[in-house]
Amino acid sequence: MKKALLFLGMLSSVAYAQDCSKIFISEYVEGWSNNKALEIYNPTNQSVDLSQYFVARYSNGSSSATNANAVQLSGNIAPYGVFVAVLDKRDPNGTGQEAPIWDSLEVRGDGFFSPVYNTSNAFYWNGNDAVLLAKGTLTGPSTNSITTATGFQIVDVFGKIGENPANETGSSANNDGAWSSGFPYNTGVGVQLTSDHSLIRKSTVLKGVTTNPTFFNPLGEWDSIPAVTYVYDENGNPISGANGPILFGNWFSLGSHDCGCNPLSVGDQTIEDVLVYPNPTNEGVTFIKNAQGVKEVTVVNTLGQHVNRFSNNASAVMSVNLGSDKGVYLLRIVHENGSVSTKRVIFK
Repeated sequence: MKKALLFLGMLSSVAYAQDCSKIFISEYVEGWSNNKALEIYNPTNQSVDLSQYFVARYSNGSSSATNANAVQLSGNIAPYGVFVAVLDKRDPNGTGQEAPIWDSLEVRGDGFFSPVYNTSNAFYWNGNDAVLLAKGTLTGPSTNSITTATGFQIVDVFGKIGENPANETGSSANNDGAWSSGFPYNTGVGVQLTSDHSLIRKSTVLKGVTTNPTFFNPLGEWDSIPAVTYVYDENGNPISGANGPILFGNWFSLGSHDCGCNPLSVGDQTIEDVLVYPNPTNEGVTFIKNAQGVKEVTVVNTLGQHVNRFSNNASAVMSVNLGSDKGVYLLRIVHENGSVSTKRVIFK
């Protein structure tokens, strides 16, 4: 990444978006190899044309980015919907730097970007790279600063621009670091969360970050899950194949976002908003409050399998057992009025 601290100064002059008024990043994926993706959420009741927006990458602590570090988006996001943007590596014969994304990620993609690194490296982030979602149209040669884009406006910042976080040994020399769970989040202390992980925006977050943060705490606005996990048998033991333990991408959460901006009406009727807590849960059990109008809850795991099903007899609070495996679960909630809603729960 190449240019201008001027951009950091511009960040402070941009006002925070009003709640639920502008799109923002709802999930960040930094998986093994080329498995990179952003889920972008539309919190409004109007469709959003993504051709008016671009993504830029700030590599290895750079404080600036050029058009070569950015890519113009395309596609549309429906009201209260999401768009999953994925690194465009889909050649099944690719090797090394051209290794294909996993099938389980490709099927969740709505659009694919930055196929050629030397043309645009926007989607080639590692755990130590900041990522920007901005409104505007990129113009001019590849060496132009992204701040010269027509109509340039900051929409969301992931990470901290100008900071190269260290790895677990406290070194950033090999550019293999990540922001972590231990303050000040850039020294490698704690769990490294922006590398080989997916980060899901908390449902209480209603807008993007439009100023470069003093500290980037990955758990401040995000829930973290491993981007890749093992496949287990019924006894909880990893299943192995010819090449060792079988892995799968933990990307089941891509494709929808639970947010306080979402309307409470489902179908033609309005239901009382149910509250799921704790979320995340450390015990594998969560509760549903305001459940008087809930008829049935089905727990679905990351493989799309039904884990548990619970009926309700007009109780105000339901206890829901997620199962024994940590990860992301969907609660499919059937209401007495026939409407269906979903809630995402994380078992950490």
